Amino acid sequence: MAQIIVKNATVEYPLFQGGSMSLRNTLVAASTGGIISRGTKNIVTIRAIDDVSFTLKDGDRVGLIGHNGAGKSTLLRTLAGIYTPTSGNVFTSGKISTIFQLGAGLDNELSGYENVVRMGMFLGASKAQARSFIPDIEEFTELGEFLSAPVHTYSAGMLTRLTFAISTAMKPEILLIDEVLGAGDASFQEKAKLRMENVIKTARIFVLASHSNEMINLYCNRTLQFEHGKLIEDKML
Repeated sequence: MAQIIVKNATVEYPLFQGGSMSLRNTLVAASTGGIISRGTKNIVTIRAIDDVSFTLKDGDRVGLIGHNGAGKSTLLRTLAGIYTPTSGNVFTSGKISTIFQLGAGLDNELSGYENVVRMGMFLGASKAQARSFIPDIEEFTELGEFLSAPVHTYSAGMLTRLTFAISTAMKPEILLIDEVLGAGDASFQEKAKLRMENVIKTARIFVLASHSNEMINLYCNRTLQFEHGKLIEDKML
């Protein structure tokens, strides 16, 4: 059984250091939506997540909604273990896979095949598991002999096909996605959509941060709405 328990979690990180906040910094604070505070040694911090609690279980398909800087991306990275709460706790049970940025871990000097293994391991697969992705990625990308060539020779469309295929090759229990479902050109969209839907169906828990109401309504059965780092609404769809 997969599970996520977030209990009174707060995430803060340093923003800048200085004696006073300029007008520019004040405007930045307003646009990010976090809570700006000054700690010891004049280090200014932003509270991106503020005393948040919720529980997710098998079957939850959750959309994180809210303005830019509301805390959605920070929360996803906290659930993934990239960020550690300043206070409170986050407990996860189940294998986690993330799709935060297509191409994370890509090496332009390596071939497509070598990057399948490299990026697969970057996403949490073992070397043997990453190699096992190759037949599926060959079929999906239709890149043929280009998979043996360095990826710096790829067009933007070819690179998108490869990175999207690798990012969606794993079958996790918990899947966390940050605004990447619109990747690729028009001819690639339907194929990518079907692949993504299959990955989502296999996950026990799915969490998507998005500004697209269409995406939220299509893939989610629950929404968590954030404002200035606080969870203000937990709603079933």
